[in-house]
Amino acid sequence: QTTLHYCHSIHNFYYFSPLSIFRMEKIFSEIDLQQIVKRGNSLEKIMQQLHYFKNGIPNINLHKIASINDGIFQFSEPEVAEFCMYFDKHKDKYTIEKFVPASGAATRMFKSLNEFLNSFNPEKDTINSYVNINKDKDLNLFIVGLRSFPFYNELKEKTKALFTDYPSYNADQKVYFFFLSLLTEEGLNFANKPKGILPFHIQNNEILTPIDEHVFETDFYKKSSEKSKIHFTISKEFETDFLAITNKYDNLEISFSHQSETSDTIAVNSDNTPFRTENNELFFRPGGHGALIENLNQLESDVVFIKNIDNVSQNNRELILNYKKLIGGILLYTKRQVEISLQKLLNNEINESNIKEIIEFVETKISFPLPEGIKMFQFEYQKEYLIKILNRPIRVCGMVRNEGEPGGGPFWVQDEKGRHNLQIVESSQVDLTNENQRKIFKKSTHFNPVDIVCSIKDFEGNKFDLTKYVDDKAAFITEKTKNEKPIKAFELPGLWNGAMAKWTTIFVEVPIETFNPVKQVNDLLKPAHQPSNLDTNSAL
Repeated sequence: QTTLHYCHSIHNFYYFSPLSIFRMEKIFSEIDLQQIVKRGNSLEKIMQQLHYFKNGIPNINLHKIASINDGIFQFSEPEVAEFCMYFDKHKDKYTIEKFVPASGAATRMFKSLNEFLNSFNPEKDTINSYVNINKDKDLNLFIVGLRSFPFYNELKEKTKALFTDYPSYNADQKVYFFFLSLLTEEGLNFANKPKGILPFHIQNNEILTPIDEHVFETDFYKKSSEKSKIHFTISKEFETDFLAITNKYDNLEISFSHQSETSDTIAVNSDNTPFRTENNELFFRPGGHGALIENLNQLESDVVFIKNIDNVSQNNRELILNYKKLIGGILLYTKRQVEISLQKLLNNEINESNIKEIIEFVETKISFPLPEGIKMFQFEYQKEYLIKILNRPIRVCGMVRNEGEPGGGPFWVQDEKGRHNLQIVESSQVDLTNENQRKIFKKSTHFNPVDIVCSIKDFEGNKFDLTKYVDDKAAFITEKTKNEKPIKAFELPGLWNGAMAKWTTIFVEVPIETFNPVKQVNDLLKPAHQPSNLDTNSAL
């Protein structure tokens, strides 16, 4: 009776049907329901996730690749200059902010070095034998370039402090103990820290982190009378480390947020029953970067630039900022044209002539194919349909030529009603066992470097509720382990994938020089991350 009473209160709060309540009783105990409510998770979403675990998630249906002049705009130098000038001229009319997902740890960045530590025996193994057996060329590159890493001096001092016998070690042992100092908790512990706070660059003898580089990039949209705004999504446990870096900037308005537990997703066993911890509690996991749509939804700015924390450079800054202005200018121009069109449609300032102009704008400038025969529809229906299409969040996404880097790409996608729209698609969303889908995916000429600018307010200045523009079916299921047991995890639709699936989307080609991610530690040896006086002599 207690359980029924508790379910009845849940029903009243969440508006579940009696059948749904019955299903929850079969799956969850009263204690489970109390845990869910205490965490603030949505019962409706949990039931939806369990449905997808059991029945699968439909793969996205690729229609064709997006390419130059077919979904991706390419601009000449004069056109780039024109949009840059448009941005500079109109930017002060808007509040502009930068949004940087920065909570991820650097674990993968040091993956090969961790593997070395776990298998190398400094008493009998040699570096050469390890490299030959494991065919680990990255290890040699790291050792040769060690002196060129921005953390070299700090690492050297930490190693000497931890291992007083260090000078007496042979060269192979020195490498081993260098790595211990770099990665273990007693040392610098870099693999367990967020990328955002790690040393990435050296400039004029000053160590710069990705946070510093992102701060420098805010200059191009700064208003003379106001502080630049930048927002980082971070892990709570490292907030003090972020503040230690950001507190030195007094000309900025810097804010932080954390990924909410309410966006965590339930994990299940291989038979799709809820996985339970040793305390018999339900187990929830972070739902991936798609959960950050909630964080983005909290921002109050008119325009938001989005960029990954590790995509920074200490070279090519002028070029990078120029193309930031390009996509910003395209967004502001598009936003203005959308506002003008909506005002005409809503104020009945429309006739057969200018509605044709709006239709052409929708199809050619914001890449949204309208239904065949829309010009034959009744006039009022045309207006209603166009208002719905135009009154949405807008994103302009930079796309770089595909040179083999991993990441999502731009595609024309066909929905269940046969309509085509532009999406950024990851391989996990595609059925690669389907030969046709695999061929389309492999043919992609561009990929997404996560260089995006967004308009998140409507034509009247009201905030869009961004959660209403998520395609829930763009989620995916992955296999993980917990306590050495296999589990299935539910990943929410990615922030720039399914979470923005129902936005107005514009793809623009940008130079490969604007894409300088640090996915593994040796990427810091690339020219984009090195000063001109690169010295790769061995430091051991």
